[in-house]
Amino acid sequence: MRHIGLVGCGRIARVHARNLAGQARLYFCSRSRQSAERFQQEFGGAGTMARFEDLIALPQLEAVLLTSPPQFHAGQVIAALQAGKAVLVEKPLCASPAELDAIEQALPGRRFLMVAENYYYKPSLSLLKEIIASGAIGQVRSVEVQKLFTQETGGWKSQCGALLEGGIHFVALISALFEAEPLEIEAEFPGREPGKPERHSITRLTYPDGATATLRYAWDVPSFTKGIFQHSRIRGERGRIAFESNGLYAHLRSGQRNKLYFPGLGDLMGYKRMTGDFLACLEDSARQPHSDFAKAKRDLGIVFAAYERG
Repeated sequence: MRHIGLVGCGRIARVHARNLAGQARLYFCSRSRQSAERFQQEFGGAGTMARFEDLIALPQLEAVLLTSPPQFHAGQVIAALQAGKAVLVEKPLCASPAELDAIEQALPGRRFLMVAENYYYKPSLSLLKEIIASGAIGQVRSVEVQKLFTQETGGWKSQCGALLEGGIHFVALISALFEAEPLEIEAEFPGREPGKPERHSITRLTYPDGATATLRYAWDVPSFTKGIFQHSRIRGERGRIAFESNGLYAHLRSGQRNKLYFPGLGDLMGYKRMTGDFLACLEDSARQPHSDFAKAKRDLGIVFAAYERG
């Protein structure tokens, strides 16, 4: 079994620990010793650590999985890489362009860096790409994605913009559909208060072939369904796909074709597939993760440019 350290023992850490349990020997590190010991008991861990520095000093440790707040990611990623560990870090990879540059400079010659962007592994994304690749809607001309709901912003989230902390998922979705860098990035932030992180964003992208993408993402819009059953759309030259923004289903309309697809609920959020990629990279030193630094750099580049221009 692989030896993996899990940093942070909160809600998302529990998802990762559940998927890794039985497939790796887990060490838990948290500022709250009580939280680490609770995870240790719940998942049958190999040990607990109060200090991150002590965790990455363990000689048997092969990798760390960082679920700490984003403002700690860059320093922890760099320290873990320098200690010879592979890294899986929760999105967003970091919180600023300067941090992104520092991580890139630390990468050469290190073990792999993977970003836990589960949207790259969602079955709904695979389905959308398969429909587009089949030619059913012709060349894609526009993508409109939305997720508007109310999100609690206490604790560390009070320091993060909604687009960076949550909207990054949907930036990744759009990036995966186009597999290209946008030529133009425009943004606006309705209701933004000076000096405070935004809670509502509209980001518009234009790609080299003239296709466009619009992302509307907000944490300040009341939603009876809490963001479920909102719809996004992909329009092509010969048809369109409407899909539930969380990936529950997709509806194709093209000529005489009118078909409803269900990707399935077994791994709706893609976490199991993402965990499999992480473990496979640990087994095979020549393998690189699908959700790698290059994709994170592309997606964060869009977010950081939106903040600069909005």
